[in-house]
Amino acid sequence: MAIQEGDRLPDATFFVMQDGRPSPRSTQDLFGGKKVVLFAVPGAFTPLCSEQHLPGYVANADAIREQGVDSIVCTAVNDAFVMDAWGQDREVGDMVMAADGNGAFAKALGLELDATGFGLGVRSERYAMVVEDGTVTKLAVEAPNKFEVSKAEAILEAL
Repeated sequence: MAIQEGDRLPDATFFVMQDGRPSPRSTQDLFGGKKVVLFAVPGAFTPLCSEQHLPGYVANADAIREQGVDSIVCTAVNDAFVMDAWGQDREVGDMVMAADGNGAFAKALGLELDATGFGLGVRSERYAMVVEDGTVTKLAVEAPNKFEVSKAEAILEAL
C-alpha cells in the first residue's frame, strides 16, 4: 500500500553530493524537525522533468519558503552524480538534489513506476508532498501521463 497523508516517512538513505563525492543523508537528516516540500520525478534530464517540473520549483522556491517551508528536496531514481549535474544545469540554488539511486525510497513509499518499457527500469512515480517533522501532511501523486497535482504551483496553493 502506498504512503498516505498522516503517515511517517520510512527510514531511507539518500545520497547528495558534498565536496565532490556522494554523501549519505537519512530521512531524519532531511526531514526531521523541518517543514519540507519533497517532489519526485521519474528521471533527471528527461523532458517533462527538466522543462517543467524542476524549473517550476526553482521559479517558485522563494514563494514556497515564504509559506514556512524550511527546505525543498527533489528526488529521483538516479545516482548522486547525475542529480548534482542536473541541479547545476538547472541552477537550483540551495534545493536539495537527493539521489534515490536504487529506488529503495520509492519502493518503501509504494510509489514505484515500472518504466522498463521505455528502457528506464524501475523509477519513482511523479509526486509531491509536504512533510512536517517526518510526517506527510499533503500528498499529491500524479495520474499516469499527467502533470497537474505535483507541480510547484499546485503545492504552493496547498500550502
